[in-house]
Amino acid sequence: MAREARRGGSSGAARSVDVARLAGVSQKTVSRVFNDEPYVSADVRRRVLDAAEELGYRPNNAARALASGRTRSIGVVTLGTALYGPASLIMGIERAARDTGYALRVVNTMEGDPAGVAGAVESLLDQGVDGIVVSEPIDEGHDGDLSARLDMPVLVLGAPPIPAPRALAAGTGADLMARAATEHLLELGHTTVHHLAGPQRWYAARDRLEGWRAALTAHGRTVPPVVEGDWSAASGYAAGRELASDGEVTAVFAANDDMAIGLIRALAEAGRRVPEDVSVVGFDDIPVAPYVTPPLTTMRQPFDAVAQEGLKRLVHAIENPQALPLAASDPPVDLVIRSSTAPPSTRMTPGRSRSAASRSSGGRHSPPLNGGASNHH
Repeated sequence: MAREARRGGSSGAARSVDVARLAGVSQKTVSRVFNDEPYVSADVRRRVLDAAEELGYRPNNAARALASGRTRSIGVVTLGTALYGPASLIMGIERAARDTGYALRVVNTMEGDPAGVAGAVESLLDQGVDGIVVSEPIDEGHDGDLSARLDMPVLVLGAPPIPAPRALAAGTGADLMARAATEHLLELGHTTVHHLAGPQRWYAARDRLEGWRAALTAHGRTVPPVVEGDWSAASGYAAGRELASDGEVTAVFAANDDMAIGLIRALAEAGRRVPEDVSVVGFDDIPVAPYVTPPLTTMRQPFDAVAQEGLKRLVHAIENPQALPLAASDPPVDLVIRSSTAPPSTRMTPGRSRSAASRSSGGRHSPPLNGGASNHH
């Protein structure tokens, strides 16, 4: 049964004056509560909110915008892609925005359009948004264009901050996660780790490659040539066919789970067992990762945590323009260990030399390295 909009039987939408009457406060106090202003006691705030819920009252955001000079909206510039990582981050932003009281205005860009981000930003500025989220994971060389009119808070996700006076960054730290994934394989006794990289126009692919390289270099290990994919399982399969022919390969860190799954398929077809002959680590922890054969060891990305913290910092910057920005926390390093990784086997594989097998066998007994990952079994 539909709830009455206000007491007295009227079917019209509840107004702030109705909330004030029911809560026993002034209409000005109702406005203060919904504008989240200070100097309102907890008891009065609770009475106003309870009355508003009972009456089904919704604040007039247009009127609030006129009064405050803000539209209470945040613009989002995002690459139009269905890839798991970028799509999950945008979903996290949408969920986090529900708790801020700000509406989102999303503009999609297209890969390969260098004017796309600048055009999207201009569109959002014309709509009068109070702040902007740039979730544009590809280097299109647009920084100079973006900084021209950005005199408002801007949150950049998963990429270097743009040269704007009030720019914030979130979703960084993929290099640390990639380093932990690589060190997990070294801890198991693999003498080195090969890397199946993402396309290098993507900031995320570069960060993961740098983390992998840094781990090998820090431990004095050989840095093998990089094989580059395009994030798809098909590119992982193609890379797997290439890597399977090299008997020296005993461990591979793939820059995302889809490529790791394609890689495993190619290795199996070539007679290289995972993890007995080759260990594989992915990145993202996509929903299917626990259900492939074998279940995939992977680095879990904290999409919701990044979105929530990023939106909190952005809203703080919007509402407190003279205050220092909120500090960003370090990203969690969450390695989910499943069945696709194991110590290297001493069993000879086609094309693998006895000396390589001997080095791997010796590596199994070397002291463990400091990977820094939190492990889930």
